Amino acid sequence: MNEMYELPQEVRKWNWGAFIFSVFWGIGNKTYLPLLCLIPVFNIVWIFVCGAKGNEWAWKSGMFQDLETFKKAQATWNRAGLVVFIIAIALIALYILFIILIIALAAANY
Repeated sequence: MNEMYELPQEVRKWNWGAFIFSVFWGIGNKTYLPLLCLIPVFNIVWIFVCGAKGNEWAWKSGMFQDLETFKKAQATWNRAGLVVFIIAIALIALYILFIILIIALAAANY
């Protein structure tokens, strides 16, 4: 039982799932600090805290039997979070390019 409270080095890394899906990730991992992301404006900072501390919170929740189970579960969350993050960045870039194109066309026709 004491083993659960020791934080393995593999746990101390960024968690894309906790960053992107903070509220859902928190509920799914039985750690409820990510629910603070529901507070407007505060959530802008707190999602970064969730990404940085998420693995630690999930490990300390005691939900996982061993480190391998933990790593497999978090790998799935990480993969999903990273894919959504990349898609979001791509969509934002396309949106900005679209706006620039519209402004350029409007300026050329004016």
